[in-house]
Order: sequence, then C-alpha cells, then structure tokens
Amino acid sequence: MSGPVLNLPGGAVTLKAGPAPEATGDWTRTAFAAAHVVADPLAEADPWLDAAVDWDRTLAFREYLWGLGFGVAEAMDTAQRGMGLDWPTSLELIRRSMEIAGPAGHLIASGAGTDHLPPGPEVGIDDVIRAYEEQCEAVEATGSQVILMASRALAKAAQGPDDYMRVYSRVLGGLQKPAILHWLGEMFDPALEAYWGSADHMAAMDTALSVIQENADKVDGIKISLLSAEKEIAMRRRLPEGVRMYTGDDFNYPDLIAGDEHGHSHALLGIFDPIAGAAARALSQLAGGRVEDYHATFAPTVPLSRHIFRAPTRFYKTGVVFMAYLNGHQDHFTMIGGQESTRSTQHLAEIVRLANAAGLFTDPEQAAARAHPVFAARGVEP
Repeated sequence: MSGPVLNLPGGAVTLKAGPAPEATGDWTRTAFAAAHVVADPLAEADPWLDAAVDWDRTLAFREYLWGLGFGVAEAMDTAQRGMGLDWPTSLELIRRSMEIAGPAGHLIASGAGTDHLPPGPEVGIDDVIRAYEEQCEAVEATGSQVILMASRALAKAAQGPDDYMRVYSRVLGGLQKPAILHWLGEMFDPALEAYWGSADHMAAMDTALSVIQENADKVDGIKISLLSAEKEIAMRRRLPEGVRMYTGDDFNYPDLIAGDEHGHSHALLGIFDPIAGAAARALSQLAGGRVEDYHATFAPTVPLSRHIFRAPTRFYKTGVVFMAYLNGHQDHFTMIGGQESTRSTQHLAEIVRLANAAGLFTDPEQAAARAHPVFAARGVEP
C-alpha cells in the first residue's frame, strides 16, 4: 500500500512508514542524545532576542528519549546554546529536566560553560575561571553531572596551551563529580578555532590529553566534535584507563561506536535527537551481538546526518527541529532565535527524502501534512 505523495523541489516523493520506536533493553555503550528545545511560537517576545521556550513539549521530548534508553545531554549546542538559548534559560532548562530525571533515575549530564561572559579584550583568564565556576556550581546544585563546554571567552583570552591547563585544572578540581569535557570544533562554532592553544588539531589534542592525564580522577570522558574518525580514534587510544571517549562525530558514528580491536567510543550526539528510534534499535542490536544488523540499521541514517550537519555545520539545529516537527514532537516549525530560516528550501526537501529513505517517518500521513505548509510558504506548488 503506497503512502502519501509530497511535492518537493526537484520532484515528488512517496512517503513510507518506518518502524515505531521502542525501548529495547540494556546497551553495551553509554549513549547520550543531545536534545533540542521547543520554542513557544505564540509567546509575546522578540524571536531574534528572546528565548521563549515551550516547556511542556521540550520536557516531553526528553521523556521520549529517556523512554528509549538514552541519556540526555542537556543545554548543549543542540539546544541552541549560544545561538538563541542564553545561560539563565539554560539553567532553568537543566533544573526542569532534573526534576524529572532525578526521581526517575534517568541519565542526564548538563552543559556548563562561560556563555554569560562575553568575550573581549578586557576578559582575562581569572574571569574565565570565575565564569566556569559559577555555572558548574549552579549545574551541580541541581544534581546533574557537568559537561564542561568549550568557552568562546577562553579561546579569545588564552595566550597558549598553559592557559588551558590552568583553567581546566582549576575548574575540574572544584567539581563534586567527574565531568565530561567537550571539544567542539570550529566547524560547529567558528569562535572556537585554535581551541586548546593551537589551530593544529593534533597539537591541540596533546594539550587536551595533558589536561585529562593530570586530572583523570575528575574526568568521566571527553566528547570530541571534529568530524574526523581518524582524529577521534587517535585520541581514544591515548586516553588514560577509565576515561571514556564519547563520539561527537555526526559523520562517522556507526563505526566509531562499534569500535575496533583497540576499543570503542560511547556516544554523545546531536543526530540521536532526530534518529532516536533507529539509534535505539541499532544499539540494542550491537548489545545482542548482531553486528551486521547494527550496521544495516545505522547505514541509511548516515546520509541524512551528513546532510543535516553539512557546512555551515553550526546551522544543523534547523534540520533537527524540522525532523521533530515532521514526526509530531512539536506542532510547528519555529525555533528560538528565528533559526528556522538558516537552511534553504532545497536543504529541507533533501532532509525529507533522506529521512524517508532511512524509514524515519513512523506516521507518513502526518509527516506529509506537516511538510506541506512549510514548503507552500516557501513557494512550492502543491
């Protein structure tokens, strides 16, 4: 039985039904989904300036992820941190998520950074330390584990690797529980170019590893988002015993999670937000030793992920939210900061095609009905 036909730029597509998401048991990898926020489109606010959040739908999406077996990486760049979501709203988001996660025992880790400290020539290393400590204290006060996010202020203020060593050692030393470090590459945020004191990723890696080695008891793991499997594997093999690699590679995640004879990566991924059902199924297959099925499940999601995260990569959140809208997790395609405008009509059309090929529409009639007004508003004839 054929599904609904949706007219798109470049030709019509017949949407097909994919398998329904389901909770499928214990996994052999720790997997965090970095979750998006749902904007409140009817709030009396200035969309480019104000972070108006629909709290009910935002938290309901987190419960959906927990129900599938994922941990939630809260208030990260997928939640538009630094691109519409400010620190006060981020902290409110973390508090509200912890009110659900804590009593239920759900896995959660939350971003702490320095985004309330605007970078500038007057900002010094001590200012960066104080800003980090303020956010870390607030996050740990909620009961959440800390994800120590990369700092734009530090990237601007640091004179070299020694400044990174000083900041991270001081901040990690004050934490109650081990943190997850986050090395966010410049492809995700151009303001973070030459992070760890060098534009050469391998030299920067040496500094990051020195930080980890000197503070290993305070580091749960590190998430690197460089979109390079080779660099992630090279770093993974050099981590101290007991420190995890969390892949942040939205291009190469299946092979990195599966691993090799020397080890494997865990996961903290933005792409797990729009492909949660398929990812949960794949991780269960891997846990059950069904490696071929694991790769077969993940394989059709990779072209979609590479498209959503294509350059300029920092605009990937638009594709993530578009998928949430098509799959019924929110009733509109509106984002905080007006970020729904950052991708072209052609880009959105390709998301529909690739998601359809990956079997990610559990209700194709709903997906078609929701896609139609978006494309009609952009000039596509029905």
